[in-house]
Amino acid sequence: MKVLITDDEAQVRKGLLWKLDWEKEGFTVVGEASNGKEALRILEEKKPDIVLTDVRMPIMDGIELVKEMSISHPKVKTIILSGYADFEYVRASMHEGVKRYLLKPVDPEELSSALKDIKDELNSERAEEYQSDRAKKMMEDQLAEIREQYLLQLVRNEWAGLSISEEKLMYLGLDTFCSEEVRFLSIEIRGSMSRSDLRALFLPFRMICRELAGERAISFVDASYPHMVHYISRINDVNGLATDVQRAAKDFLGLESVIGLGKPVRGTMALKSGYETSILAWGQSSINIESQLIDDNMRENDPDFPDEAVKVLNAYIEQGNEALLQSFMTNLLERQSSMMDFTLTANRILLHLTILAGKYDPKRTEVGDEVWKCQKSIWELTSYQEVTHQLIELSRRIIKMASKLKAPANGEEVVSQVKAYMDNHYATEMSLATLAGQFHINAAYLSELFKAQVGQNFTDYLISLRMKKAKELLVDSGLKVIDIAHICGFSSSGYFSTVFKKKFGVKPIDYRKGLSTEGGVEK
Repeated sequence: MKVLITDDEAQVRKGLLWKLDWEKEGFTVVGEASNGKEALRILEEKKPDIVLTDVRMPIMDGIELVKEMSISHPKVKTIILSGYADFEYVRASMHEGVKRYLLKPVDPEELSSALKDIKDELNSERAEEYQSDRAKKMMEDQLAEIREQYLLQLVRNEWAGLSISEEKLMYLGLDTFCSEEVRFLSIEIRGSMSRSDLRALFLPFRMICRELAGERAISFVDASYPHMVHYISRINDVNGLATDVQRAAKDFLGLESVIGLGKPVRGTMALKSGYETSILAWGQSSINIESQLIDDNMRENDPDFPDEAVKVLNAYIEQGNEALLQSFMTNLLERQSSMMDFTLTANRILLHLTILAGKYDPKRTEVGDEVWKCQKSIWELTSYQEVTHQLIELSRRIIKMASKLKAPANGEEVVSQVKAYMDNHYATEMSLATLAGQFHINAAYLSELFKAQVGQNFTDYLISLRMKKAKELLVDSGLKVIDIAHICGFSSSGYFSTVFKKKFGVKPIDYRKGLSTEGGVEK
């Protein structure tokens, strides 16, 4: 630890240096000062942990120095050195931050003891500060992850049938983005390197995007597009954000970036369409390795692609009807009157196939390369027939994945995937009905399978997951109960406390208090 010695007598300062083997005691004297003003200058430069100071000094005395330090350097500890005659004067100043008072001439053992006590105190304070910072960082990371998952639910319309908690929207900082006019940005990085090398740069790119978001946007990733980062942004900040991202990608990573900018939307119900238009805009980019910005709002007309087309695509895939699916997709693409309409329609089909594939292959291990191959074919557009063929082949692959998952013999696999989803997304809104829809299985049948293989029904298992996590987080006193409630997936802190008390017999705050008593609270 670093020490500054302040006394107007040089002989006294040297005497203090000789009284201890400072290095052996674990201290380093980083400077000497002859008055308080000089000490303040050295404080700024050397950043000592402890200051030894005399009381009576010219220009600025020790008491004035302590008062100044309490404002500008409140974490620095002070030991006052003075004669017996100044004891009452010094004692009156103890509240200003003085930790010890030593009489001159200073006894080496008393000095060593005082320094050791202060060192222990500083180490304890730093340990507490570290734990507090760690808890804060953990909460920020958890909050960012929950915000992304919740936002994904909103933009994918996976929350249909669930109530949206206003308290949770406010807690996650999503309330204004759900009420103001916003635009989505979908951003892909490109470079003249292998795909594996490009993937290695994705994590730092994601961190850069999160840092650039600030208060103007929220960044998130979607497993359906593992090579991209997305933003939901306030409409007035879109252009500046796009410029900042492209500049940062080039300056820090040496990469180009392609940005699809979606149409302006307002309100929770419109988020899904706003997100899709940003992906579709990105899909209109050229395959060249160069930075591009494609604004979907500049397009006046969309090709004919009714909402019913999405329902038909989903129905044929769920039914496993390859013949009708091939005929429908071929007719849909053939009736487009221009190259632009064809590419837009092909991108719309690919978008929905990609989202659908994610329900059967959450990690995109089976279809990721095929999706990218289709996207490249649309970009290159060397043959309408080739694009159509690849989209049909991708849809056939998804049909096989869906059939495999829904097979009665694979009920165990269905439950395994549902359980894995719950283990990873317990903080988000979910119900048995929404998961049944997401995994394309009858809700009643899923309920029977789940209870038979897990030993608990869906609701009890979800509550157990959340309660287990809550108990882990309550050990950390740096997190507030309201933080833990939202981290664990509860829509309000009040409901969290009710469920916790029903399961464990005590409120969360009382459980935390019990952890500090002998034996803790376990039920």
